[in-house]
This record gives sequence, C-alpha cells and structure tokens, in this order.
Amino acid sequence: MNPFGLGVLGIIVFLVLLMLRMPIAYAMALVGFTGFALLSSASASFSMVAKEIFNTFSSYSLSVIAMFVWMGFLAFYSGIGTRLYVFAYKLMGHLPGGLAVATQLACGIFGAICGSNTATAATMGAIALPEMKKYQYDTSLATASIAAGGVLGVLIPPSVIFIVYGMATEQSIGELFMAGIIPGILLMLAYIAAILFLTLRNPALGPAGPKASWKERASSLRGGLFEVLVVFALSIGGLFAGWFTPTEAGAVGAAGVLAVSLLGKHLDWIGFKKSLYDTTRTTAMIMLMIAGAMIFGRFMAISRIPFELANWAGSLPLPPFAIVGVILLIYLVLGCFIDALALILLTIPIFYPVVVKTLGYDPIWFGVIVVMVVAMGVITPPVGMNVYIIKGVAPDVPLEDIFRGIWPFLLAIIFSLIILIAFPSIATFLPQLLHGV
Repeated sequence: MNPFGLGVLGIIVFLVLLMLRMPIAYAMALVGFTGFALLSSASASFSMVAKEIFNTFSSYSLSVIAMFVWMGFLAFYSGIGTRLYVFAYKLMGHLPGGLAVATQLACGIFGAICGSNTATAATMGAIALPEMKKYQYDTSLATASIAAGGVLGVLIPPSVIFIVYGMATEQSIGELFMAGIIPGILLMLAYIAAILFLTLRNPALGPAGPKASWKERASSLRGGLFEVLVVFALSIGGLFAGWFTPTEAGAVGAAGVLAVSLLGKHLDWIGFKKSLYDTTRTTAMIMLMIAGAMIFGRFMAISRIPFELANWAGSLPLPPFAIVGVILLIYLVLGCFIDALALILLTIPIFYPVVVKTLGYDPIWFGVIVVMVVAMGVITPPVGMNVYIIKGVAPDVPLEDIFRGIWPFLLAIIFSLIILIAFPSIATFLPQLLHGV
C-alpha cells in the first residue's frame, strides 16, 4: 500500500479505536507508531516515539499549561466563581432573563481566570442553577445558557486550547491570547442578545430579578474578588506588555491567586491539596495527548496526506474562502464526536498547511476560528461535554431539555463566526497593535 493510502487507513483505524472507547492519547500514539513503523522500520518508530514523549514531557514551554491550569483550579476551590456570579447578578440581574445574562458575564470573567470550558460550566452550573430554579426560570434556558457559557472559557485568555494550538503551529501564545479577547467578548454579547430576544418575547422564560443599588454592586467586589481581578490583569497584561514569558505569566497568576486566597482565608488545606491533585491529573492528560498527537503527526507527515491535501485544495476551482468553509464544516462535524483539544491536535497537521501555507490566511485568525468552531462541539450532540457536565449538576433535568435549549446559543456562535470571517481584523487587530502595525 502506498503512503497516502496507509495514511487514510490510519485515520479510519483511529476513528474506530475512538468508537471502541480507547483513550484518545493512546489511540493517536498507537496508530502513529504502527503507521510510522510500516512506512519506515520498527526501530525508527521506537526511536521516534521515545523522542517525542521525552521532548513533550521535558519541554519548558509546555509548563505554561500547568501554571494556567493551577490558577484555574485555585480559583475554583477558593470560591471565586461564587463571588463572580454574585457580582454579575448584582450588575445585570434586573434585566429580562437577568440571571441567565449574569451567568454569561460570570462565565466570561471566570473563563478568563480559569481557561477551561468544562471547569467554567461545572462551576457556574453549581452556582447559577439553584438561583435560576428559585426564580422559576425555564429549565431549558437555564441549563443551556450555562453549558453554552462554558465555551467562553476557551476563547477569552488564558486558554489551554490556544496554548496547544500555539505549540502545534509555532505561533505566539501571547498573540493568540490577544486575538481571542474581542471574539470572546463578541460571543458573550451574542449570547446575551439571544437571551434577551427569548425573554422579551416570552418573559415567563426568565423573569427579571430585583435591581441592586450601586453600593451593593460595589460591595460585591469584596472578599478577594477585586484583588484576583487585579492579579489576572497583571498576569495577562504583563504577558502582552512583554514583561513575562507565557510560563512566567502563568506562574505570576497562580502565585497571585494563591496569595489572595490564603490571605483572605478563602482556601483551606483540603482545597489546596485538591487543586494540586486536579492540576497534576489535568496537565498529565493534556501532555499525554500532545505527545500522542506529535507521534500521530509524524506518521501523517511521512504518509504525505497534508501535502497531497494541500495540492488538492490548491487545484480546486473554488475561491479560498469556500475551501476554508469546507474545512470548517469538517471541523464542525468532527467536533460532534471528538473532544475539542484532541480534535485540534489531530487535525492541525492536516489542515494548517492548507489554510495558512497554500491559501495564505493569517495563522492567528485561523486559530481563533478553529477554536470557536471546535468549541461548538462541547455543546452539540452526541458528545456535548458541557451538556453532560450540566446534566451531572442537575440530574433531574432530562438531557433532551438541555439540548433543546442549546439551539439559540449555537446560532449565536454561527453569527459570531460569520462576523469573524467577514471581518478578520476583529481577531488580528490586537496582535497587530502589539507589533505597532
């Protein structure tokens, strides 16, 4: 069998292994090792696997993942999510569907500290759902708004997915973080617009809450919340200003959140140990997936699939934006079945050369678009990780009720994507500003 045919067969085998519920990292590593051995030799494949695993787990640049993940878990176990929601509720709870609107604001701010869609959804689900039930919100709207709000955690920096994309494509993590800010705010506003549209048409879906005074809104920033926001601004702002490397920015953020939590007595010993345990487990999982993806990517490279695909795409009688549209559609379909992080690691070696090198699109813009498309997969059936997280938080709510409420938020993501494709400068403006362009 020729290399291209073996590469296609390897992708099919990988998808079969996923359906058989093999862990994604192991499936990528196994297929990559076997395919590389068949196209070269067993000894060369063993050497390649050893090199990729060692390089991944000894990489200083990848330690940024552990730092930002720990910052997120420290925020989670110190109760920052609860205080964020109280602040957002005091600020926006008086609007139609105010609790759902406040949830989007809280998800956006917590996602900026946390960087994980699942952690954002789980935290806000535990906090916001009881409040929405108390005010008799429609179950579909309440649960779906939280599941969708979790997506903001992967767009607004820091974002683990942006870090992994940057590592895989050798793009600046700082520029990717900057590129995600305006699209993340755009998506949050699109979510809020969708909630207001639904609740203005039918106020019974989400009754407005009492209006808080400005004094109450200001007091809701107490309890360490204001200090944490300052720490986050220092961490990310220092990264943008060039004061810190990405790893140093993550370390500053984690140390700052830890100091604020300890000084304010918001974090006990049990919570501290749990934050370390969850950070170690999550970081190890991500690093193993990166190593597996590197092995799989080496197999894809010698199978020549990326090069053949690039040549095929370049010869199509279609304008470049139509080719990009087809690629995004493939991402959208695969995102319904494959975890977001794994999907990016799996597909970047295939599609990145086509979009950036053959079609000439901006790699930072493409990163934002891909992250947004892939993030749709966490709220669409049948995988819909965020939906299942909310189901775990609210076991009494039927799964179909949550999925039924997701559609307005999917339309909001599609609307945001259209805007970003039509006006790429929305994503590239801040990175260009960094360079003084």
